[in-house]
Amino acid sequence: MRVPGSGVRRLRPVAAIGTALLLALVLGVAGVLAFTRASGRTGAAAGTVAHTAVEVSAGRCGRGWDEPVPGLRVFDLHNVSDRAVEVYLEDPGTHAVYGEVEGIGPGTTRPLTVRVGKGAYVFRCVPEDADAVTGPTVRVGRGARGPAAAAVTQHDLIPPAIDYQKWVAGGLDEAVRLTGRLRDAIDGGDLGGARTAWLPAHLQYERLGAAYDAFGDADARINGTDAGLPGGVHDPSFTGFHRIEYGLWHGERARTLRAPAAALVRALTALRDTWSQARMDPAQLGLRAHEILENTVQFELTGRTDYGSGTSLATARANLDGTRAVLSRLRPLLATRYAALPELDRVTERARTLLDGLRHGERWTPLDRLSRTQRERTDAVLGDLVERLASVATLCDPRRTS
Repeated sequence: MRVPGSGVRRLRPVAAIGTALLLALVLGVAGVLAFTRASGRTGAAAGTVAHTAVEVSAGRCGRGWDEPVPGLRVFDLHNVSDRAVEVYLEDPGTHAVYGEVEGIGPGTTRPLTVRVGKGAYVFRCVPEDADAVTGPTVRVGRGARGPAAAAVTQHDLIPPAIDYQKWVAGGLDEAVRLTGRLRDAIDGGDLGGARTAWLPAHLQYERLGAAYDAFGDADARINGTDAGLPGGVHDPSFTGFHRIEYGLWHGERARTLRAPAAALVRALTALRDTWSQARMDPAQLGLRAHEILENTVQFELTGRTDYGSGTSLATARANLDGTRAVLSRLRPLLATRYAALPELDRVTERARTLLDGLRHGERWTPLDRLSRTQRERTDAVLGDLVERLASVATLCDPRRTS
């Protein structure tokens, strides 16, 4: 699935997710808090949350928190330096993170909401292009504290990324094989057989969604849309699976589809043959787990990438497989960091069961044939899963440890 006007799949930076808020939600802070900004602390009796102004810089990391009162509180982090700073509130012994805020600009103040309780805390400030600095230890003598998550490092993500890249290699082999069948059917003038062969080949490629950024320009040639092309579906630059889909379901003759089919097989074969030299960014793996289904909701469930086959729900199911492939490799990291992992598993299985129920043999219910109840349920279940996967992206965003 792709963004209209770009011709390529949209890839968002982690910062766009809202790390400070999401980490707070991941770690169990109750709800999104509405409060009035204030200097110092405001009374709990007035129904507000206690505020503490804290300086964050290489020279004054964590200065200002000198009243270790337990409870839910907002730390107003003010960067007094001349460079951007990332800030973490940590356990000084285990380095488990209670909360974080990325990219606090010079002279900027950003809030961090955390529930503090019995235990020790330090602020760790990581200035841009400089070594990390740890502030003074603050000890709170009583009260229940919010949960913490051990930071994930770039090193932690290398083994799952390598394993995933090997899995993609096998997936590309299968995609080439299935696309060869599609080409052969078109070459033989068997358009019925080509329509049958198109979906398995397309779904096999869709399952590889977390690797698309590493595919580079090849992805646009293989799975691009007509978005932004002057000639639309008739533009010479409209190629790949969707070009063939359009032709097969809009009455084109086999002879007009032979060149696009041959080009598709060549593009996939070249990608497969060069994949061993590609390098996926391990830091992006958690983000991709979220992004695959986020894009599914935005493009597959709206029918914006359907060129006549009516198989958007089949593509959504393949995207779910792709998400599960990423999660299976991140599971060892998530098992000790993400308390809601069992619920994520349940929601993932609920989505799988729901989508499988919309398949009838080799045919899938087109989006426009869903009942209102089916449509609302599909949107709700996949929307819920996307929100939970945003937490995975946040927890697997690697953090500097020095």
